[in-house]
Amino acid sequence: MLSRHGIRSLCCAAVATAILGMSGGVSAADKVKIGFLVKQAEEPWFQTEWAFAEKAGQEHGFEVIKIAVPDGEKTLSAIDSLAANGAKGFVICPPDVSLGPSIVAKAKANDMKVMAVDDRFVDAKGKFMEDVPYLGMAAFEVGQKQGAAMADEAKNRKWDWKETYAIINTYNELDTGKKRTDGSVDALKKAGLPEDHILFAPQKTLDVPGSMDSTGAALPKLPSAAKNLIIGGMNDNTVLGGVRATAGAGFTAANVIGIGINGTDAIDELKKKDSGFFGSMLPSPDKEGYNTALAMYEWVTTGKEPAKYTAMDDVTLITRANFKDVLTKIGLYK
Repeated sequence: MLSRHGIRSLCCAAVATAILGMSGGVSAADKVKIGFLVKQAEEPWFQTEWAFAEKAGQEHGFEVIKIAVPDGEKTLSAIDSLAANGAKGFVICPPDVSLGPSIVAKAKANDMKVMAVDDRFVDAKGKFMEDVPYLGMAAFEVGQKQGAAMADEAKNRKWDWKETYAIINTYNELDTGKKRTDGSVDALKKAGLPEDHILFAPQKTLDVPGSMDSTGAALPKLPSAAKNLIIGGMNDNTVLGGVRATAGAGFTAANVIGIGINGTDAIDELKKKDSGFFGSMLPSPDKEGYNTALAMYEWVTTGKEPAKYTAMDDVTLITRANFKDVLTKIGLYK
């Protein structure tokens, strides 16, 4: 017969087992929490990062708190909110990279770890904050792949380099943007496009109207020998606007090759049968979301700090032939 003490022990053990069994051995209150903050939560790119960050959490037993931070005030408020909810660290794509010092200071004040994704922090002098772990796109290398893809398609169409020119929409104020277009031009020249066949068109704004304006200003500078056009830029929108400007100048889709970077802003254009917008270099928002979330979890639980700089050049060329299949696999096309 069990003693009164033995019965009490069995009851306590049963209650504890029931509580732990509901959560696989760890109560919800004890689960490690990390934040994942993004500047444009409505964008498919960031929705995918969030989805795969949550997948990492489900597979490794931590909780991801998702917060949209479209401006500086909401960013700093979100960090305080994360701390109040017990988060130990957070991953962030900031609305403005110059917020870096303020974000780091706020994180330290709350005893939290911080890691940047997609956009790298800069300090008051505009220099990268190299002490903050960062994971993002290898801008120059991805630009090279963009340029190589445009050159390959020109060769597929049997374009003569003598009759082929490129208009590259630039935004050199953004370091990432400059590196992408520099890489693209590097690949085009290596493929045989003469350097004097490349025109640079500075943009005032990083959107479709901005690239329409910059390309529109460059088109009159083309010689009469220009029968075929390559349109480049740092992202999808800078190429989309350029392609539309060529249509207004009398170029047919068959004589234009535009390839963007990002993929998420190109879906509607790729649905069109007749467009000079050929495709886009799709990076890996799924991997970026998963890897940064897992790295932050390991940092706060084991003390293993992520690498200070991780650049990914893993991109896939999506075109009308494959974009639905490729985007469906990572949840960007439904």
